[in-house]
Amino acid sequence: MNGVVLDSPARDSSGIAEEVARGVAEDATLAALLRCCVREVAAPRGQVWAAGPYLLLRVAGSLIRVPTSGGLALRFDGPAERLECGSWELLSVDQLVRLVETELTGREDAPGSVVRHHASGGLAGHNEEFAGQVAGSRAAISILLRERAVAPPPEDPWLASEQALVFGHPFHPSPKARGGSEWVRYAPEAHAAFPLRLLGVRDDLLAAGGDPRAVDGLGHAPPGYTLLPAHPWQLELLGEELASPLADGRLLDLGHGAQPAVPTSSVRTVYEPQIGKCLKFSIDVRITNCVRKNAWYELMAAAELSGRLEPVFADLAQRFPGTRWLPEPGYRSASLGTRLLEGLGVIVRSSPWEVTGPGVTPVLAGALAAPGDGGKTADVRGTAAALRRDPMRWWGAYVDHVALPVLDAYFRHGVVLEPHLQNVLVGVDRDGMPVEAIFRDLEGTKLVAGRHDVSGLPNLVARAATYDATRGWNRVVYCLMVNHLPEIAATVAHSAAARRGDELLRELWADARARVARYAGEHDRPLPLRDLLAGVPLPAKANLSTRWARSADRDAGYVPVANPFAGVNA
Repeated sequence: MNGVVLDSPARDSSGIAEEVARGVAEDATLAALLRCCVREVAAPRGQVWAAGPYLLLRVAGSLIRVPTSGGLALRFDGPAERLECGSWELLSVDQLVRLVETELTGREDAPGSVVRHHASGGLAGHNEEFAGQVAGSRAAISILLRERAVAPPPEDPWLASEQALVFGHPFHPSPKARGGSEWVRYAPEAHAAFPLRLLGVRDDLLAAGGDPRAVDGLGHAPPGYTLLPAHPWQLELLGEELASPLADGRLLDLGHGAQPAVPTSSVRTVYEPQIGKCLKFSIDVRITNCVRKNAWYELMAAAELSGRLEPVFADLAQRFPGTRWLPEPGYRSASLGTRLLEGLGVIVRSSPWEVTGPGVTPVLAGALAAPGDGGKTADVRGTAAALRRDPMRWWGAYVDHVALPVLDAYFRHGVVLEPHLQNVLVGVDRDGMPVEAIFRDLEGTKLVAGRHDVSGLPNLVARAATYDATRGWNRVVYCLMVNHLPEIAATVAHSAAARRGDELLRELWADARARVARYAGEHDRPLPLRDLLAGVPLPAKANLSTRWARSADRDAGYVPVANPFAGVNA
């Protein structure tokens, strides 16, 4: 047999799975980086054109084409190609990374370049970390796909949707980049589940705010101590910093929790079935743009905001039936210096099953928008069938339940919700129709400065809990009109693509505009809504620029993108 050794069937099957995973990861990584290039590199310089089914763009002098659909969501319907020596050749991730590096390093002062739009004021020098972050994200996607192939998803449809975001943010250059060496054990996308570690904090060192007593249901601490749950990954990361307080009795290691906790889409927030609550931990690793820790002022702000938002959401639920939210009533940590105060801090959050109505199943909005990974992601309660059956009715219900309460919170209550795809759960009924919207994560929820009295709060807590009106509106309109609704609209249109996908997409946006216009007319047409309805360009978060500049996520700038309301008839 000419010296060829045949693999066993099992080994051959494993090899094929790995090869397929690498190919899917390559395609997903290329698509995300290419979207960033369209939005942040080529479009601001006028280097993007439509040509039949293709979108053409120029990056570092190279012409690239890719077939697209989905409008602002930029869904790619085929491979991306680069023009080389008079012929079109397949474009790889590594080639695109080199083009981006050339563009951002060699032309950082070019008129109209991405630098001009970044809040930091410039992108000086070369970023030697960038290529590694993109490659790391690609490798992570490949690993996640292989892990998912052998790991059963949660039986709970909500938790299955939380763990469905294999490819991550569609407009991020390294959406699955994360630090640490043991991340797979704790990755929601790998269908991880693990028991929490339980600590005891000496009572005189307890740090707490609001009402975190729900965590006491996880176990028992000895007299003189209070129970503090901890994420096992975070304890590994803190390492030697815990040695002294554990040795001298300021902290006690009480072992593991009784049941596995299930990580949700943010990685650091888990669902703890023993108490029926979500717990948001600090994890000192970078996940996409941010090191995911609960700063001390964010711990305090969460409890503060929960109290203030209760009457707001009561009013929203009355005006827009089906509006729900997940309060964060309290936090707990240990007063062992700022590093451990933040590192061990945990925020208690209600779970969606506590707030949804009878017969309603919560599903993560991001899972509705995410492309599937070989059919592994469940069709929650017949959502896909409902989309195919009556896409316009489904979309109208979605916009009413998600968009209108967000606008009302801002204009009537001076509250900035952050309705991006990971912060909104959609409650669907037995027929797969949207009947509820559940808003969560108070870290991104803010009060509009000047409309709420925060004078009694510590300065950093007040800053963590507020935005000025302009920044607040930019965040609302970005999350709702750029991050969220375009992705859902693309999913709805794709469900009918064989019939009339592009035409349906225009109808969807005309319908959404009519609904927002009706709301605006009932509230004296405030100027931001007039501009939105008139089709003025929208602010899109510049994730590529942020990663290239190595800026904190809070300093991320925005680039203008087309408003999907422009040119549609109400």
